[in-house]
Amino acid sequence: MSDWTSGYVADIGYTFGYYQELNPQRVKLAFLNAGLVAPEFGTACELGFGQGLSANMHAAASVCSWHGTDFNPSQAGFAQELATVSGANAHLYDEAFDEFAKRDMPEFDYIGLHGIWSWISDENRAVIVDFIRKKLKVGGVLYISYNTLPGWGTFAPMRHLMTEHADVIGADGVGIVSRIDGALDFTEKLLATNPLFARANPLIAERINKIKDQNRHYLAHEYFNRDWHPMHFATMAKWMESAKLTYACSANYLDAVEAVNLTPEQQAFLKDIHDPMFKQTVRDFMVNQQFRKDYWVKGARRLTTLEQAQALRDQRFVMTAHRPDVSLKVTGSLGEATMTETVYAPVLDLMADHKVRSMAQIEQGVKNAGISFAQLVQTVLVLCGNGSFCAVQDDAATTKAKKHTDKLNTHLMLKARSSSDISFLASPVTGGGVGVGRFHQLFALAIQQGKKKPEDWAVYVDQILTSQGQKIVKEGKPLETTAQQVAELTSQATDFANKQLPILKAMQVV
Repeated sequence: MSDWTSGYVADIGYTFGYYQELNPQRVKLAFLNAGLVAPEFGTACELGFGQGLSANMHAAASVCSWHGTDFNPSQAGFAQELATVSGANAHLYDEAFDEFAKRDMPEFDYIGLHGIWSWISDENRAVIVDFIRKKLKVGGVLYISYNTLPGWGTFAPMRHLMTEHADVIGADGVGIVSRIDGALDFTEKLLATNPLFARANPLIAERINKIKDQNRHYLAHEYFNRDWHPMHFATMAKWMESAKLTYACSANYLDAVEAVNLTPEQQAFLKDIHDPMFKQTVRDFMVNQQFRKDYWVKGARRLTTLEQAQALRDQRFVMTAHRPDVSLKVTGSLGEATMTETVYAPVLDLMADHKVRSMAQIEQGVKNAGISFAQLVQTVLVLCGNGSFCAVQDDAATTKAKKHTDKLNTHLMLKARSSSDISFLASPVTGGGVGVGRFHQLFALAIQQGKKKPEDWAVYVDQILTSQGQKIVKEGKPLETTAQQVAELTSQATDFANKQLPILKAMQVV
């Protein structure tokens, strides 16, 4: 019998995660900041889409035609269910990469892969690169994320030990979760003996402790596949070269803010390295990079300074956080840094009404604050990077997408009645997903059903929980009475009405 899994974990589903970097709408700001021309996106593809939440949200919330595949039929089935519900232009399959590549499909403006690259064989990598070479348009963008060396260098032997334990010692028939727990327990006992390896690599124990608390579905796919290959940036560049791709920039906006990632000495050192590819390799050593999120482009074209400034001023944004809750702290590779209040506060205050504004309108709105255009660009980049702002697509695309996001969101909110697995909804304003927890989804569902007040939303949610014998746990203890539960839900609903609801309305999620 052939092994359709090719060594990839298939007996446990992947998590229902949403990955914002897969949203093509994010590309433009990163490219413009790097001085590059960004394409318009009409066709897109995601390879290895997991449960398909990102693919479906991006298909529903945009005007792009989306294609994609994930070889796990259970996951592909769920993804197809969401596509059918939304009615979006999404074509999702359960095929291996080589089979999917033989399909009659259009050329793509955008291709995305999240994490998959690190968990597959070189044979499958070659299939993907050939697919990109043939199917990515000239000027098209590839988003790819992957485990990176040198950051994984010290932990790789420990990961190998855990998978060996799961394969050799783990009992057949007990399932991957039990084998993961057994491997972690074994690893802890090994570290307790204070081996020389742990003494030479003192951060190993800390990482094992973090892993213990992570979702087992995530761990199964992250660490326990047969293939697991962290890769140097230079090695990735060689793979991409055969597809005619060149490195564009990081998809992590905060990577572009050198002051929070590199010391002045490191910045000066990098400036003396003129080869851009080698510079990335050296930078990875400086920050001990473990996971890269990168944009590559087939035919990079540079903007003039004037073109770059005009295109940046045309970009539109919305504030996606409650103004009093926005911290002026930002975390980079060097740790936590404090943003300059005289620069950031005027921008945040202006955008606190959650109205969509272009960079030019923001510039005009804070003109008396003494903020230069360069400072404004970095401010917006940082606020997009920490989730306080989002780039916005044009009004025509928003109007067209809303009928699809409404259908998808209603379906997801109905699922929230019995499960907290999915904590995202789709926004036609940003072209992607937004984090919305289970209770907030249920409050939004109550609003959709005509209930006006937080007290009414609370009663509605309590009825859903009570019908399933579920109780809210507060401070480690379940609330025993209906009155207690309704009081807690009313408090949460009131907070939701004051903070999250205005944001969700601005993003046309509610």
